[in-house]
Amino acid sequence: MTTSRNELNGKLVVLVGGSGFFGAHVAQDLLSRGARLRVVCRTPKKAYRLKALANLGQIQFVRADLADRSVLPAIVAGADGVVNLVGAFKGDLDTLHVRAPAALARAAREAGVGAFVHISALGCDAESDVDYARTKAEGEIAVRKEFPQAMILRPSILFGQDDAFITMFAGLISRLPVLPVFGPEAKLQPVFVDDAAEAVGNALANPAAFGGKTFDLAGPDVITMGELNHRIAAAQNRKPLFAELPDAFSGLIAAATGWLPGAPLSTDQWKLLKAGNIASGGPGIKALGVNPRPLSLFLDRWMVAYRKHGRFGSKASV
Repeated sequence: MTTSRNELNGKLVVLVGGSGFFGAHVAQDLLSRGARLRVVCRTPKKAYRLKALANLGQIQFVRADLADRSVLPAIVAGADGVVNLVGAFKGDLDTLHVRAPAALARAAREAGVGAFVHISALGCDAESDVDYARTKAEGEIAVRKEFPQAMILRPSILFGQDDAFITMFAGLISRLPVLPVFGPEAKLQPVFVDDAAEAVGNALANPAAFGGKTFDLAGPDVITMGELNHRIAAAQNRKPLFAELPDAFSGLIAAATGWLPGAPLSTDQWKLLKAGNIASGGPGIKALGVNPRPLSLFLDRWMVAYRKHGRFGSKASV
């Protein structure tokens, strides 16, 4: 189904939690469509970089905490669409992922907002013993109860040139001759962040077609963690030694060190990784009119900066 990029021209869209990585790319997509944005976050200055993407009067920044229900009516006042991007791995996740989004959805419905997009997570599970996965699933139910026509989008791991995922592995591979690989057989289906952002924009632009539905946002390729590391190394023209760790050993490391700042994985993150992160087989990103692009389309270009001699590094380096 095709969606016109003119449908949001002049419309007011509220981005709650719009200062993060995904929020910045969603903002860029919506601004390019001519939408007016109200970016809501606890620390607006983190989103000020978005000013350069907007025309005069096209973007507004509001300081607010989603957990404070008294501010919600003002946040959604006059809005044509609302996108909830709030998510975290730590803190009061029952509030952040369940109670607060439900209250926001209710405020949006009562204000007559026409489109509500709730960003959940691929692999969320109400029966999971991982708080992140459990609360994300419960949040979907709570939001749909308050705003039945809400569009729920479940992104896989997002990748982009400015992400904290591919760049983390790229940095480690460029510095270390030997690299441990956690969950080498864990399956991932990463999605390009701009494709996921376009899916958000298309959903907002056509709530009549997409309202009340749930979509998995995943890329075209399923790859393992081991394969991902090898691809990144090849794009850097490097040949490090990868030590693929057994699951039992990886779990022990996560349990012993996960609470430390800068630890490779927390216990919850390890459990999520081991479970995998692939689409369920239901409606996906193509149903939202987006043809997802593979990581291989970008990786060689992005890894130039990590090669031993930069763009002049044509020979493999150990």
